[in-house]
Amino acid sequence: MCGICGELSFSQQQPERHHIELMLQTLKRRGPDAEGVYEDRGIALGHRRLAIIDLSSRSHQPMVDHSLFLTIVFNGTIYNYRELRTQLQEKGYSFFSSGDTEVILKAYAEWGDACVNHFIGMFAFAIWDSRRRELFMARDRLGIKPLYYNLSPTGLRFASNVQALLKYTDVDRSIDPIALHHHLTLHAVVPAPRTLLQGVRKLPPATWMRVLPDGSCQSGEYWSLNQLGEITDKSADQWQEEIHQALKLAVKRRLDAADVPVGVLLSGGLDSSLLVALLAEQNVQDLHTFSVGFEDQPEESGNEFFYSDQVVARYQTLHKKFVIPNSEVLKTLPDCIANMSEPMVGQDAVAFYLLSQRVSQDIKVVQSGQGADEVFGGYFWYPLIHQEKTGTAVERFAKYYFDRSHEEFLETVCPAFHGLDHTRALVEERLNAYHDVELLQAVLRFDVSTLIVDDPVKRVDNMTMAWGLEARVPFLDHELVELAAQMPISLKLASGGKHILKNIARTLLPATVVDRPKGYFPMPALKYVRGEFLHWMKRILLSEACRNRGLFNPQYVAKLLADPSAYLTTIKGNKLWHLALLEAWLQHHVDT
Repeated sequence: MCGICGELSFSQQQPERHHIELMLQTLKRRGPDAEGVYEDRGIALGHRRLAIIDLSSRSHQPMVDHSLFLTIVFNGTIYNYRELRTQLQEKGYSFFSSGDTEVILKAYAEWGDACVNHFIGMFAFAIWDSRRRELFMARDRLGIKPLYYNLSPTGLRFASNVQALLKYTDVDRSIDPIALHHHLTLHAVVPAPRTLLQGVRKLPPATWMRVLPDGSCQSGEYWSLNQLGEITDKSADQWQEEIHQALKLAVKRRLDAADVPVGVLLSGGLDSSLLVALLAEQNVQDLHTFSVGFEDQPEESGNEFFYSDQVVARYQTLHKKFVIPNSEVLKTLPDCIANMSEPMVGQDAVAFYLLSQRVSQDIKVVQSGQGADEVFGGYFWYPLIHQEKTGTAVERFAKYYFDRSHEEFLETVCPAFHGLDHTRALVEERLNAYHDVELLQAVLRFDVSTLIVDDPVKRVDNMTMAWGLEARVPFLDHELVELAAQMPISLKLASGGKHILKNIARTLLPATVVDRPKGYFPMPALKYVRGEFLHWMKRILLSEACRNRGLFNPQYVAKLLADPSAYLTTIKGNKLWHLALLEAWLQHHVDT
């Protein structure tokens, strides 16, 4: 929805407005409709707006409520804002706007820290209390909206992307070795609060943080899947009906909370196709859908139009599909990387970037299918983990998910970055937190609460918002996630995965779409590397900047370059692309 930023000085020295304006420049693409700055003693807040709810100037930000002595900058959407507004009006609050931003302000005035428990939606916001001289920040339960910060003895800076914080020359740009280990072994996932850069941290999902006048911080986690057991006393039909109703509600929430049309990113997979069908159940007329395809490689097709066209034909959507040649992909790569807050190796990041560029010319809001595989057990590695009976929990998980073993990590990087097996330790700790459930239930909950946040969800938000396009993800409605987390594993893994979703879809979609093999947003040129893509990666990895950084072991790089398509991760990512993307990101964001 927007881009936010701010600086708080612990000495109450006034932040330089110039720095806020520099940060806002990096956020302009997230919010092309309006810009605002708020200044008070010791603090400055900035906002770039993408107008979706209450399109009038009354909902411009930073939003100040003088009667409550509160000011907010907010990125996201509160889907139940109308219900909350009614509750707050009954408590005596009056409103000067009709959007969701002001509802957050009043909710904070009424409930304090606990306001976040009342919100259904995706959000990252900061509220300044000018009486108490306190800054309160919070992030949504599933981490759909980002919130990065730099904390030092002299102050706090925060923003919706890393690029904004790097406008400050004193931010530590050195590589965090623990984050590097996560990045290279866990499919580029660096769990909060870390990022690859020592001077930049991110607020974890489902977390609030209060910064006090003396610079001290308080924080709390307000939501977790840890304590949910598995419910086995419901029939498959009961589960199907409850999930179907919860899905319809999730889709409706993300449709109704908009004063602009809402479309769908239709990949041709089950998840996005089901969203189209569910929106049709809501009697949505003239639904806009969008698909993208790329050039084929001998090993893999570059599009899934065969499936998406069937959904379009059934529901008569207003459809656009785009075929993008490899030459345009390669030309766009530097700009795509420049817009990545963190390096994102999932090849569909580039696909979403190129698709969003085109979709944003027609529409401001789309629904997208991210989260369905993690919530309902759709990936091919889940049954492999479930069937594996030897080893500890982390060993069974690592065998089918880690991009590299610790031994290969040590081979990948130079000795200066060698250390302990940080990823194994983190995963073991997180999996053990989900006690009293079998391993795959713990894996799915870890995936939903941690891995998905810094992989597909981050990619979709980052790449769509780079073009002023808001993506909403109904499968990550937290009430739906809670319900599905308690569903027996057998109902998730049956039918080759996502059994309940497939059953719901059988009366809504063509059988060829429901029963098709699991697909992924294809970008074959970044998986089977050859030609100009290989030359680009070679140029990056053999550059003087890469050599001087001393990050990668030259022998390991040479091994990958000798056979570029031979080295794939356990979940089929190209290891050469992973290294080239990381180095290209560092050259753009850290070296400049």
